[in-house]
Amino acid sequence: MSGYRPYQYIERRKSRQIHVGKVAVGGDAPVSVQTMTNTLTSDAKATIEQIRLSEIAGVDIVRVSCPDEESTAALAEIVREVNVPIVADIHFHYKRAIEAAKAGAACLRINPGNIGSAERVREVVNAARDYGCSIRIGVNAGSLEKHLLEKYGEPNPDALVESALEHAKILQDHDFHEFKISVKASDVFMAVAAYQQLAEVCDHPLHIGITEAGSKRAGTVKSSIGLGNLLWAGVGDTMRVSLSAPPEEEVLVGWDILKSLGLRHRGVKIISCPSCARQGFNVVETVQTLEDRLQHIKTPLTLSIIGCVVNGPGEALMTDLGVTGGGAGRHMVYSAGKQDHRLNEGQDMIEHIVDLVEERVAKIEAEKAAQEEAEKAEAALAGA
Repeated sequence: MSGYRPYQYIERRKSRQIHVGKVAVGGDAPVSVQTMTNTLTSDAKATIEQIRLSEIAGVDIVRVSCPDEESTAALAEIVREVNVPIVADIHFHYKRAIEAAKAGAACLRINPGNIGSAERVREVVNAARDYGCSIRIGVNAGSLEKHLLEKYGEPNPDALVESALEHAKILQDHDFHEFKISVKASDVFMAVAAYQQLAEVCDHPLHIGITEAGSKRAGTVKSSIGLGNLLWAGVGDTMRVSLSAPPEEEVLVGWDILKSLGLRHRGVKIISCPSCARQGFNVVETVQTLEDRLQHIKTPLTLSIIGCVVNGPGEALMTDLGVTGGGAGRHMVYSAGKQDHRLNEGQDMIEHIVDLVEERVAKIEAEKAAQEEAEKAEAALAGA
């Protein structure tokens, strides 16, 4: 292990930085996690409740669809009641984009090419500029322009990139540069190739995603392959995992992808074995329960749950806390890679582990607060 540094091979692509409300996108900002609501945006109460669940899961940015006046009318209340920037998803109706900007949307997701005449595009850009909105150019393989389909015969990476650059030029011609781009496809190979090509020819921040990825399980696998490839290559400034599942599930998967690549850290990362006949306790059930019980933890922490002593001690060396199954119902608890105490069969394993995690997190947070206070005091003395 000497000299080994995980994630040392990921060098992020250099892109311009823009802002979606308070969230920086691009440059040296962390890769942000997005989702989209599936409630009627006109139902402000239901939409707010869904956004709050995503906030608990750790979402950075949330997109809502604004197909009609009722939706943009509800937007002001939604923006006021949530704690994350809201992106208004606009298609065809330029007035909806202007209404959304006035209502407080932090970003407008549009295709400048389907907004209408040059004058209408100018009005949308002016509204974005006046109300401090950024814009996402959202290109999709399923809705490419007719002239590109005629040119290329079918959706492909070249067509997606050409569409994106055409739309970018429209905004640049209006001296508007606060925008990011996505070139999504449901085909993993097409999407990855398009993003790779686009990343090489521009410095615009990129919103990455595999669109219409599918169900929770299949979509998670598909998105992990596509987004994992891009992020490993340093491509991607903000991301959405598109699942046929509740929005908060998209957020959790997005975070798991980022944590697996060491790009961001949040909450408890559980390292667990697949279980076998050697296990000293029910690993699968224990891990599933712990995932639910520890969702409230935001402080980064690693926890190994291993059923037997074959790999358990080794994994515990590399995690903050660990539990290894033992014989006769006696399991070993590790702290900072060292044996700490035994957990007997009669004890409630779940409650004990949750208590240990919460105690460790409280200690980490207290040390962090003390460090911040010391730094403030030092800065005050230096400035005196």
